[in-house]
Order: sequence, then C-alpha cells, then structure tokens
Amino acid sequence: MSSVAVLTQESFNEHRSGFLPEQVSAVSCPVPATQGAPSTSDDEGSLPTYKEAFPPLPEKAASPEGTQEPANAWTRIRPIKSSVITQVFHVPLEERRYKDINQFGEGDQAKICVDIMHKTGANLELSMAKDQGLSIMVSGKLDAVMKARKEIVSRLQTQASATVPIPKEHHRFVIGKNGEKLQELELKTATKIQIPRPDDPSNHIKISGTKEGLEKAKHEILLISAEQDKRAVERVNVDKVYHPFITGAFSKTVGEMMKETGARINVPPPSVQKTEIVITGEKEQVAQAVTMIKKIYEEKKKNATTIAVEVKKSQHKYVIGPKGNTLQEILEKTGVSVEIPPSDSSSETVILRGEPDRLGQALTEVYAKANSYTVSSVSAPSWLHRFIIGKKGQNLAKVTQQMPKVHIEFTEGEDKITLEGPTKDMQQVQSQIEAIVLDLVSRMDYTEITVDPKFHRHLIGKGGANINRIKDLYKVSVRIPPDNEKSNLIRIEGDPQGVQEAKKELLELASRMENERTKDLIIEQRFHRTIIGQKGEKIKEVRDKFPEVIINFPDPAQKSDIVQLRGPRTEVEKCTKFMQKMVAEMVENSFAVSVPIFKQFHKNIIGKGGANIKKIREETNTKIDLPAENSNSEVIVITGKKANCEAARTRILAIQKELANITEMEVSIPSKLHNSLIGSKGRFVRSIMEECGGVHIHFPTEGSGIDTVTIRGPAEDVEKARRQLLSLAEEKQTKSHTVELRAKPEYHKFLIGKGGANIRKVRDSTGARIIFPTADDKDQELITVVGTEEAVRDAQKELEVLIKNLDNVIEDFMSVDPKHHRYFVARRGQVLRDIAEEYGGVMVSFPRTASQSDKVTLKGAKDCVEAAKKRMQEIIEDLDAQVTMECVIAQKFHRSIMGPKGSRIQQITRDHNVQIKFPEREDLQAPPAEPAIQENGDANVEVKEPVDPSLPKKCDVIILSGRKERCEAAVEALKALVPVTVEVEVPFDLHRYIIGQKGSGIRKMMDDYEVNIQVPAPDLQSDIITITGLANHLDRAREGLLERVKELQAEQEDRALRSFKLTITVDPKYHPKIIGRKGAIITQIRIDHDVNIQFPEKNDENQDQITITGYERNTEAARDAIQRIVDELEEMISEDITLDHRVHARIIGARGKGIRKIMDEFKVDLRFPQTGAADPDVVTVTGLPEHVDEAIDHLLNLEEEYLVEVVDNEAKQTYMKPRGAAGVEEPRGPSKGFVVREAPWTTGSSDKAPDMSSSEDFPSFGAPVAAPKSSPWGPKRF
Repeated sequence: MSSVAVLTQESFNEHRSGFLPEQVSAVSCPVPATQGAPSTSDDEGSLPTYKEAFPPLPEKAASPEGTQEPANAWTRIRPIKSSVITQVFHVPLEERRYKDINQFGEGDQAKICVDIMHKTGANLELSMAKDQGLSIMVSGKLDAVMKARKEIVSRLQTQASATVPIPKEHHRFVIGKNGEKLQELELKTATKIQIPRPDDPSNHIKISGTKEGLEKAKHEILLISAEQDKRAVERVNVDKVYHPFITGAFSKTVGEMMKETGARINVPPPSVQKTEIVITGEKEQVAQAVTMIKKIYEEKKKNATTIAVEVKKSQHKYVIGPKGNTLQEILEKTGVSVEIPPSDSSSETVILRGEPDRLGQALTEVYAKANSYTVSSVSAPSWLHRFIIGKKGQNLAKVTQQMPKVHIEFTEGEDKITLEGPTKDMQQVQSQIEAIVLDLVSRMDYTEITVDPKFHRHLIGKGGANINRIKDLYKVSVRIPPDNEKSNLIRIEGDPQGVQEAKKELLELASRMENERTKDLIIEQRFHRTIIGQKGEKIKEVRDKFPEVIINFPDPAQKSDIVQLRGPRTEVEKCTKFMQKMVAEMVENSFAVSVPIFKQFHKNIIGKGGANIKKIREETNTKIDLPAENSNSEVIVITGKKANCEAARTRILAIQKELANITEMEVSIPSKLHNSLIGSKGRFVRSIMEECGGVHIHFPTEGSGIDTVTIRGPAEDVEKARRQLLSLAEEKQTKSHTVELRAKPEYHKFLIGKGGANIRKVRDSTGARIIFPTADDKDQELITVVGTEEAVRDAQKELEVLIKNLDNVIEDFMSVDPKHHRYFVARRGQVLRDIAEEYGGVMVSFPRTASQSDKVTLKGAKDCVEAAKKRMQEIIEDLDAQVTMECVIAQKFHRSIMGPKGSRIQQITRDHNVQIKFPEREDLQAPPAEPAIQENGDANVEVKEPVDPSLPKKCDVIILSGRKERCEAAVEALKALVPVTVEVEVPFDLHRYIIGQKGSGIRKMMDDYEVNIQVPAPDLQSDIITITGLANHLDRAREGLLERVKELQAEQEDRALRSFKLTITVDPKYHPKIIGRKGAIITQIRIDHDVNIQFPEKNDENQDQITITGYERNTEAARDAIQRIVDELEEMISEDITLDHRVHARIIGARGKGIRKIMDEFKVDLRFPQTGAADPDVVTVTGLPEHVDEAIDHLLNLEEEYLVEVVDNEAKQTYMKPRGAAGVEEPRGPSKGFVVREAPWTTGSSDKAPDMSSSEDFPSFGAPVAAPKSSPWGPKRF
C-alpha cells in the first residue's frame, strides 16, 4: 500500500522556481554549455535537483507502540456472517456405487463430487471409515446442503428397488388429494414411488431408493392399505330400465336405504348409459345395501310387465315435465316407470314398466299429461308482429297476465304466431290474438319505396330532423336500413292515409336530391383543417352562408385533396367560387420561414400557458410551429404573409437574445420528496419561483425515478432558489413519516382496485403516498406508506380495514357435469372471466380434464360467490336444453362462409348463441380404399356397406348445437353466406386498366363490394370477368364494374383528344429564351394551356422543330404564346461594349446578385466573357433597342465608379509588405527543455539516459521482480 503525496500551493510554487527557501546556496554541478546559453554558476545554481523536482512517495512508517489508528464508523460495524451448516452422511460399503479402494480420491467418484460442489455451491469432504464405508461431510448454506444431499444419494449410493402389492382401489389413498400424500411420502423416505396408471391392471407399487428408504416407504404404504381394508366397495349390475325402482320417486327409496344401512349408494343418472350401481362403506353396511338392492331388482324383474304406447314427439316434453318432475310424479303415484326415447331419436314410442294392475292408471296419467298442452298458430303478417307485441311488450302483457302458462312465440320473417300452453287456456288466448290481428290489419297499412342508399342520410337529416318530422306529422313508422345492409328499400308502416302521404314526401325529397349537382373541389389537404377551423367554426360560417349546399371533407387518413360539394347547381357554383377565394388567400398566407432557436429557449418563447407565443401569433397574424419536445430539431417554422413572418421572426430572435444571459443549474433532490416540494397544485414551488425573481424550476416526470431538478434564470436568482429548495427538501425529509404494512401479494390487486381506483381514494382522503412492491423486489408482501405522521396513521387504518375484509374470503363448491366443463373454459376461459368481472372478482376453478370430477370450486366474498353459483346454474340449465342440428353446405364454400379469421362465423355464433363446428377437410389426393377381399368363405371378414350417394359427405356437414330455434336461425344465416357467381362482359383491352397498377384497382373494388373478381389470363383473350360473392353484394359489384368500364371508355376518348400534335418552327438560338431560367417560362406555358411541349434533342436533325401535344385548341393557344415570345426576341438587338475586366466581378456581385438586378431592372440580357477569352473586356448586351441603350449607360457609369476604387487599392498594395516576404529573423538557440541537477542517469558511471525498455528501470505493475537490485527510482513496493 502506498501513500499519496499532497502538493500544496506553496510547494508547487517552490518547485516551479526550482529551489526551496532554505536551499538558496546551490551545489554547483557541471552542466555542458549549449550554444546561446552561457554556463555560469548562478545559472547552474538556479536549476532544481532531481529530488526537488520529483520527490519520492513517502514510505508507510511503522506505528509507534501503543498508538492505534483512529476508530471510525466503519470499524464499529460488525461483519455479518453467512449462515453455514455442516452435515455428515454415511454410505455403507455394500451401498457404495464406486468400491475401488485403490482409486479413492480419484476416478469417477472424485469427478462426481467436484461436479456436485460446482452445481450446488456446497463444500464436500470425503473420508473412508474402517468398515470401508464412505463418510461425506457437507458444508454450506442450508439449501445448498439439501441439494448436495440429494445429489449424493442419487449418484454415489446404489439404488435398490422393491414392489408392494396392495388392492387397486387403495392406490388413490396413497396418492392423496392432488398428489400431496405421495409427495410427502417421497420426501419423508428419500425414495421414488411409482404408482400404475388407472388403466393399468397391475396392483404393484414400485419403490426405488436406498435400503433404509425402501423399508420406510414400504411400511407407510402397507399402513395406508391396512386402514382402507376396513372399508369395502361393491358394484352391482342392474339393468338400466330398473334403476328408477331402485332410486324411487324423487330418490326417496335410495335415500331410505342409505339412511338404514349407512352405506353410500351411487346410481348413475338417466343421461349416463351405465348399468353399474356402486355401494361404498363398511363391509357389513355394504353387504346389507347390496341385499336390499338385489331384492328390489329381482322382485321388479319377476313381477313387472311393460306396455308401449304412441305419443307425438312434440308432446314428450309435457310427459317429462320441467327437470323430469312429471315422470317422478307418475312413478310416485302409480309405482310405474315411464321410459321416453331420447330427443335426437325419431321414435314416438313411450314404454310403461311396472306392476300389471298399476299400468292402466299410469297410462291414463301419461295421456293426461301429454294432452294437457296444445300447440296452435295464428296467421299474422310479419310486419305486424311488433305492433301486436306493443311498446316494451305492453299489448302481450295483457294476454299473458291472464294466462301465464301460455307461451306465445314470434318468428322473424314468418307470417304466423305460434301458441303453446294448457288446452283449456288456448282457445281464449287464440281468440284474443286473432282479434288483435284483425283490428291491426283493418286500420294499418305498409308500403316500401326504393331510394338509392347514398341519399338515405340526407333523408334522415342532421340528428334525424327530417325523418322525425315526417314520423310525427303523418303518425307513421319509417324504417331506413343501416349503411352496412347496403339495401335501397325504405319501409313505411302506419295509418293507410299517413303511409301514402309520407311515401309521397319521401319520394319528392329523393327526386329533388337526384336532380342536385355534386362537384369535386380540389383543395390541398394541408388547408382542410384551416378551412374547417377550431371546433368547425369556420366551416359553419360557410355552411350558414350556403345552407342548401352539403360540404364533405375526406377522412384525414385517406390523404385525399377532394372536397365534395352537393346541392342546387347555382348554389354549388357560388360556394365553389367562395371556397376557391378562401384557398387563394391561404396560399398567399402560406409563406414560410424557418428560424433556428436554441432548444433550451423554446419553452421561454412559448411562455407560461403559451402566453408569449399566443401574443406573437395574434399581433403578427402568423402561424408558428415549434418542434416536438422529444425531437432534436431546433427550427421554429413561421407561416403567413411575408412581412408578417419577418416581424414574428424578429420578435422571436429578440427573446432569444434577451435570454442569452440566463443560467441553468441542476440540483439533486431525492425523487420521493418532489411531490411534497411541488405542493398542492404547485403552491410551494410557485412561491419559490416568485420570490426568486421569476426563475423557472423544472421537476422530472413523476415515476421516472430521476433526482435532478433544473433551475433556470439569472445567476443570482438561480443560486437563491437553489438554497431555498435544498432547505425545504431537508425540512421535508426530517418531518417525513413512514410505516410498513404486510399483505399477501395476491391481495395487492384488490387493494389497488380497477385502474387504481381504491388506492387513489385512500391517497386523496389521507394525503399519504402508498408504495407497492415491484416485480423485482424480494419482499413481495411489503407495502410502504409515506407522508406526515397524521396522514400515514389515517392511511394505515384504512388499509388495515381493507386487508381485513379481504381475509374474509370464503371457498364454496358446486357440482357441474363434466360434459359442461368445456363450455366454461373454452376461449381461454372467457365465460369465467365474464362471471368474475360481473360478480366481484370471484375465482372459479374447474378440475383437470383427466380427473372426470364434477366438483367446481368458487372463491371470493360470500355474496359474490352465491350470485356466481346462481348464474352458473342458469347457464347449465340452458346447456341441458341444447339440441344438435346439421347443415349441409359444400366444403368448397366453407372458407368463404368463415370469413377472414373466422369473423363471419363468430358473428353468427354471437348473434344466435349457438356453437358451430366445421368438419375436417377431405383429402382429395388420397387414393380410394380398396374393397375387402373375402377368401375361402371366411365369414368373419368385415364387409363395408356401399355408401349411399344420396347421403351428404361428412366433409360437407356443419354441426350446430344450441336451442332449437336458435340453431334453425343460424342455419339460415349460414346458407345466406354461401357465395354465388355471375359473369360480366368487359372489352379485353380494358382489363389492364381495371386491374390497375400492381392490382390496386381490382383490389379496391373487391374491398368496396366485398366480392372476389376474377379477370381471365391475357393469353385467353377473353372478355368475361367473373364476380363471386354473397348474393346481396353481387348486384352492386356488377354495377360498380360496369360504371368503371364507362369511365375507362370515356378516358380513352379523352386520351385520343389530348394526343393532338402540333409542330412549329423556331430558330434554335431562341430556344433558351423560350425555356427561361430553370424552365420557368416554358413551364408556365404548359400549365396555362394544359399541354406538353417537347424541344428537339441535341442529335436531332430538325433542331428548329418544337412539338406541342394536347387538345387541339390548347395546342394552338400555346403555339400563339410561343410565337409572341419569338416575335419579341426578333425585335431585340445585341451590342458589345468594352468594360475593364477588373470591374466585372463587382458588377456581377455575390452569386450573381448584382447582374440579376441590372437584367431585371432594364429587361436585358448580359453576357460576360469567359476566362481565357481573346478580349476579356468585351460584354454583350441584348434586348430591345431602348432598353439596351439605358443598360449600357448604367454599366459605363458603374465602370467609372468601380475603377476609382480599383486604382486606389492597387496604389496601397505597393506600400504593403507582401505575404511570406518578411526579413529573416535571428536564429534562436535550441530549447534546453526542462533541466534538473543530480538526475539518476548522471550520478552513475555512465551518463546515458535510462533505458525505457528495461524492466529494471521501468518495472511493470504487478510483475515479478528478478532481483532486488537497488534502483535510483527508490525502493520497489510490490
């Protein structure tokens, strides 16, 4: 360790002077004299010695006895020791995996130990006992020692295995709930236990591990089995048809048996086709229950007979009753079981099974229940259905309140009403409905009119004003289809007279709109926002001025310049002129100038709340755009009239100039104090800024974690603000109070609330800040509350109450048939997420699929759990009522029906609340299966029946499941999505224009009309274009395609007219003049006359031919314009004048500014000689005679003026010293550099300088030293 020498100001000055005060008498040292530097004793004495100039670093002196280093805060801190434990494991000789005594400490055993140490971080020490057993001492942290122990047992100790046979039904008790018992057993015995799968007939459990572990595991398993031996399970096969007699009506019989015997009897429900009844319990109890069940079974089997009766399929549900209650009532009353065929079966046969003397009574009950309900229908036009129902169902409510058991069903699109209910009530309800229908038909009417969909929104009017007026005036109902239906039918319903009058007015409105004119006005998109104005104020003025004109601006995302005007012809023309005038003014005001301003001054230019920039904008009438804060640009863009822009620029530059004297300072204040320093609504920081002369104090964004606070302003005010901020921060820090709370991490999201609502409420009410741990924090339970003592106390109380409420979460269970589980967990558990959101975050857990358990767990607040259970029960009842239906659609249409990413099928599923399953795709490339060959009359060979060609293919059948009526509606919706194809004849030469550049044209049409358009390949030369899509889209697509064909044909005709060519002869010497500077003149002619003008190429034979292409009248006008220019040029003359070449540069000016000014002022052309010309003084002036004379006079005057200055400058040059011609200075002596006396390289026998390549003279840091030679550089310290 080396010390550091401190160089003070005094010693530094002494070293620079070369001697110390007490060393005035210098020791003389012979120094060779250099040229120009006389060697005197005074000069030598003034040189510093080597030790004075480069003092050696002091050695660390030994501390005198009894002295100690001063104690500091660090020495008082006791080091924290890591918790290290040591454990010893013994491996007997017979269990050692590696028994070679000669190789102890070597070979595979040693490698494994090293690998275990690397893996776990524990330290291993091996030793051999007298009995050749292996002792291993493991040291390290607890988790490392445990990991090492596991590795040692598995890798250094031999593994034995054994099997334990126990009854198969006991295996599940060894596994335990969720495998917890098995895990505990493996951990306790340090073994691996393998239990055969349920489908494996073996009852042997395999155990592997050490001998000691095997014995322990075997003992524990046998104990568990012994406990279960006391219990018994018995399975009795009873024909399914006799199960109702075993269970009894409403499960009374089986309940009584369980109560009497104490055994548990599980009879499969009617929906499960199993004959096995399972009885569990103590052996005696089970035996008693089995005897009772067999007795009932044998008795019924012996005495019961059956009769079969035919009952209409539609009446079966009345025999079954709600949740099967009617069947149970018949069983209870008569003791007869009624067997109903499944709902998916077409059979109408109902079987009654029971005692012969009871069958008659049961048959009477069945017929009574079947005929207790009747289904009938009433004819009623579908458009009248909603009037029959009435507003919010008021009309129907009058009927259903009297007869609540009658169900009335309206089917959309059908002209009938279905009634279902008790026979005694049906006649009365039917007569009431028929009376309502007759009344409505007599006094109501409807009509449909056809109006182009583009006029629908105009008929509706702004906010529905037009259509509501018509509805109120004529007392009718008008249905205008929404835009997405693309329908042109408008339906009017109501009083017959009102319907006719409303129809007349709507048709008049539509007719008026058809006669209106639509005009597209091209306005650059950058002006659209300006024309519209803030909140649409400016465009409102235009619309108020032209109320009959509808003005539509394009969507900003379309980047379109077309503004559409619609209305009466004259009004549209007036509005067009008015808007064109507005645009012209905007173009005039669109002059732009860029001003570079230092980024740090942008905020000052904007001012507080934008006050400065707003003032400049208003007073100069300009638009000022500043770059975004995160942009690196410093340029501010000013737009407006030129003079106004210059005025705004001057003012902005003046602000920057004034601000150039400001100072910026950064202060580091802990980010946790920033909010308290800012104060409520910035009160604290604002008072500091006002007190310190208006300085600006900027705090970083909340949550950024940055401590730097920026202060900007005059230097004195900035320093004053800094002191105040630091003082306030210190005060806040000392008075700040912090409390820590603990809550389970899963509670945090409940405490925070949705969108932080709960925690924000606590913050607002108490003023304290609550900090939750981040994902990176180690302690995930810690919640920190910061603020004043009172605020923290209040927040703590509120949080503790919230945490206590969360601790009252209950857990409840319900049974859900496994067949319904998939519905709840499908689509990533969307149904469960909806339930959780609706019922206060209740967590619903379903068992794993393989477990076949029906137990569902609900966890949450008590009320929420109850409500969620009720909702789930409703869903299950709905699912039980589902049916399955098939819809046959050819497989080739399936992709089209599904729509992009299945969107169409998802919409049908949502609209009709059904499940839709598409079949697997048929492999068209698979070879046909060969028929089975029957050899030697082998009757056991399976012969496949021939497939009926009339039956649909499996790959064409779409399966729907849900309520019957919903499935039927969904089938209709699916069939409506089957695409159809039409052909349209389009001339082949127009196909490429319809396709468009890179297919853009045809792609746009397909997107607009939602169809697929197929254009034939070019080599086919076919005129037929195929359109495929939904039927309701094809007509629009065909019309759109034909409309596009008309447009293209019109464009072809227009192109032919525009291709007229006109050639004029113009002398090539005039071509540059016609073209103009940078093509300005010819470009203007092209724009003015909408033509293309082509000049001859350099190698063209006809150099005097100019070709004009465009409409004939336009080309003639352009020719006349060019001819006028030529006529003017022919009138011009050229004169050569002599101007001294020394003044040419001054006349031309910087970047030709001077010469351009003369040419513009006198309307002439000036040509100066090129470098190296024969006569450098000749200048050519071209133009009209009078202009040429004036320009020559002006040039000669300038020459006379500039020549005077040139002559004066030349005279001065003769007296000036030319560059590089200075006299030769006296030679200076070579610099001696920095010289010292008594240097190490001069004290030895040799006068050589030290060798820098020598490791002795210049040793490397940390390198070993060859020999401890004494060195002139001082003692070595390494």
